[in-house]
Amino acid sequence: MTRSAINTGAGRVLLFLYALFALAAGARASVQIATKFDEAPVAYLLSAFAAVVYLVATVGFVRGGYHGRRLALVCLLIELAGVLAVGTLSLVLTSAFPDETVWSQYGRGYGFIPLGLPVLGLLWLRAHPEKRDAPPAGDTAEGADAAEDR
Repeated sequence: MTRSAINTGAGRVLLFLYALFALAAGARASVQIATKFDEAPVAYLLSAFAAVVYLVATVGFVRGGYHGRRLALVCLLIELAGVLAVGTLSLVLTSAFPDETVWSQYGRGYGFIPLGLPVLGLLWLRAHPEKRDAPPAGDTAEGADAAEDR
């Protein structure tokens, strides 16, 4: 198996954006948690969670290959679900969010980039499927069946 090209070309832009958002969300959450946690603990913890998701997605994009792709994919799906859930809840239950999170109102405070970023990431992964070499000798389905029979 060879490493896929998810971290080349436009993939580097995604990688940069995820690293930037990890830094921005992490810094924002750190300041908010340190200075006014009692005002909106859920919102600030959600921002911290978003920062972790962005950081782990960045690691997935940097790593590439099978495991990096899977890591990035899981993070992108969590991020998209979070943006949609928190975005909707922040519009419907405004009293539950006395202060904004990274994902509030679908990322309005960040120019809606938190909404578009996971979609672009998923499209990028889909457009650049895993490149596979021929399996090593003895690693075929027949070889695996024969090993199971022993």
